[in-house]
Amino acid sequence: MAPLLLAASALLAGHAHADDATLGKTLATQGSATGVAACIGCHGSHGEGNAAAGFPRLAGTTAAYLSAQLAAFADGSRQNPVMQPLSKLLTPHERDAVSAYFASLPAPAGVFTADDASIDPANTGAWLATRGRWSQGLPACAQCHGPGGLGVGTAFPPLAGQPAAYIAGQLNGWKHGARPPGPMALMPMIAGKLSDTDIDAVAGYYARGGAAAQGDKQ
Repeated sequence: MAPLLLAASALLAGHAHADDATLGKTLATQGSATGVAACIGCHGSHGEGNAAAGFPRLAGTTAAYLSAQLAAFADGSRQNPVMQPLSKLLTPHERDAVSAYFASLPAPAGVFTADDASIDPANTGAWLATRGRWSQGLPACAQCHGPGGLGVGTAFPPLAGQPAAYIAGQLNGWKHGARPPGPMALMPMIAGKLSDTDIDAVAGYYARGGAAAQGDKQ
């Protein structure tokens, strides 16, 4: 009897996983009958984001991180005039499903590159990203977000390949108290020490693919 129960449980779990995958893809590509617009309309057909509009890349970001951001939009702790009303229309199950869908998509080719050991200090974006500025108590972005802006775990999302306008917007949000502090309240402290020039430089560095752009002087 026990083997039959185990087999039945495994079968049901498999069906549930398939149903969740279908739900996530449907929400992402078609939206829902409750008024949720298709995610791909802003974030791209492959979750690659939209650099011109400043809409972030979702593909390859962890499901837990994406789901947490949707929950924050839904409860109002993270603010955005587009994402807040859409997130409120999603159930927790739907948020998890669509997050898992985008997490399953590969990041755009060529986004992740190893950090170069030889970086010109005049390249502010690359220097802050890979070295930090310890005279101000600023750690390198790579210490939390990983080499090349790959992202680390569920708390520190990928930065490489994200639109510069999006990265700058989030840094300014933390700097001015418009975005929740996140893990260990690190980001408000870090963003508060960055000048507008610093923010634009590090955002541009990661938008161009992280270390792949270190030769650009910003």
